[in-house]
Amino acid sequence: MGQLFRRTSRVIKANLNSLATAQKDPEDLLESMIIEIQEDVLKVRLWLDKAISAQKNIEKQYNEAKNEINKWQRNAQLALQKGDENTARQALELKKILSKKSKALKTSLDEQTIQADVLKRKLIQLESQLSEVKTKKEMLKARITAAKAQEQLGSMVKGMNSSSAMAAFDRMEEKLMMQEARAQSVAELAASDLESQFAQLESSDVDNELAALKAQMSLPGCAINQNQLLQQDTNSQPDFQPQEPVDAELDALRKQLEQM
Repeated sequence: MGQLFRRTSRVIKANLNSLATAQKDPEDLLESMIIEIQEDVLKVRLWLDKAISAQKNIEKQYNEAKNEINKWQRNAQLALQKGDENTARQALELKKILSKKSKALKTSLDEQTIQADVLKRKLIQLESQLSEVKTKKEMLKARITAAKAQEQLGSMVKGMNSSSAMAAFDRMEEKLMMQEARAQSVAELAASDLESQFAQLESSDVDNELAALKAQMSLPGCAINQNQLLQQDTNSQPDFQPQEPVDAELDALRKQLEQM
């Protein structure tokens, strides 16, 4: 049993050293440790069952021996009370033999109890080590998985040509800005043409009005009569028709000028 404990300790230390030097796959080493510790746990459990069974058997024999001692002690007393000293002597001799046997059984019982206690503690220790190694294995697997994922991510990022992607984006943005500039220029030109057209219309209206006013006042330098002016207004504004209140106002204006 002591050799088993020493072997288990050596195996665990050897595997831990291998993990430290990383000469083998850590996950495989931990799996080997788990298998070996499980085998030792099974052996210790078997020995513990045998030790407990032997302990109970010795304890039973010890209790029976004590009962026999008590019985022959009573027999010796009974024989002596009846005056049978010879029988009392024989009963005491049997009691002495049983006492030696009981003492030996007590020694064996104590030793077996100690051995069972040692096996119980060792079983608890092995089960604790087994649980610890299993936990470390799961943690190691998680770390390995995370490391592989990190490595794959690094390779993927490394394979990406970020400079060319940014250059393509810059070219696309430049092209878009040029298109926006052209669109803005077209819009400004269209607005300028429209403004000039409105300006020409407004200038034509003012010239026509001024010429009409000169004709009405019979001022020199006016070569356009009222019919031509109306014809020109009609051509420029087909839907416009002179109204009588305007004519009346023009007549009144002429009379005022003649009286001046």
